[in-house]
Amino acid sequence: MTSDIYSPKNPIDLYPAPPFKPQQQDDTGTAPAMDPKPDHGEESYIGHGRLAGRKALVTGADSGIGRAVAIAFAREGADVALSYLDVEQPEGDSTASWVEKAGQKAVQLPADLSDEQASIKVVDDAAEQLGGLDILVMVAGEMPTVDSIDDFDTETFDHLLRLNVHNMFWMTKAAKKHFAPGAAIITTSSVQGFHPSPALVEYAVTKAGIANFTRGMAQQLAQDGIRVNGVAPGPFWTPLQPSSVPNEKIEVFGEETPYGRPGQPAEIASTYVYLASQEASYTSGETIVVSGGEPLH
Repeated sequence: MTSDIYSPKNPIDLYPAPPFKPQQQDDTGTAPAMDPKPDHGEESYIGHGRLAGRKALVTGADSGIGRAVAIAFAREGADVALSYLDVEQPEGDSTASWVEKAGQKAVQLPADLSDEQASIKVVDDAAEQLGGLDILVMVAGEMPTVDSIDDFDTETFDHLLRLNVHNMFWMTKAAKKHFAPGAAIITTSSVQGFHPSPALVEYAVTKAGIANFTRGMAQQLAQDGIRVNGVAPGPFWTPLQPSSVPNEKIEVFGEETPYGRPGQPAEIASTYVYLASQEASYTSGETIVVSGGEPLH
């Protein structure tokens, strides 16, 4: 799927709206198996040199929002290190090829980011292989659906906290050693962190924590000249959906927004570009909501 995202158009009609076909996937999920295919900006994103010479690490870069961010960063002039799970290597290879097509260096660093030492190693390897590091974008995460507290599982919740929350602390601490003033950290929260759904309470708790981390760490790192901001997506058409929620929700995914459709990854990538760029020099501690007009209650 491609679309001209630069000419003025009615955003409601820019991309497909539900109903969507049933399309349950396993835990990891892949974009090629989705119908319609997500737009990560492969053909639609045009760069303007806003990140020329920068060196970025993007987690969750195989697909979805992370892939769109990696492509956008490369087209804006940044070299990009890509982190994803080993099982996501084929899509990681594809993202790397788009970074290289933009004329930028791609470094592939598959790892399980729920592990502390693996998270630290990804940061250090990114800095070493890129010849420095000045942007850290944390997108990777999981979203289990748990309908009732009766089904709450401590092991699942512990893993979710390690991947969605602990990982931020590990990677931020590791990245700080490589950063100089002017560096930027971008987290990925969710509208769920502000307005939780009953079946996503565990996930929502982690996303609320991410928004809180963003506000607090921005103040802590201000004197180091490091900005910390976040993005809170609403419903976006990524593999996280068919791999995490039941088909009856996929078929109507995004219809609750004023736009009546989910967002595409290409539509949120520019928000990360802005927060990473020097244009956002006076913006820190902010979480930008991108939700198709859906207000936070």
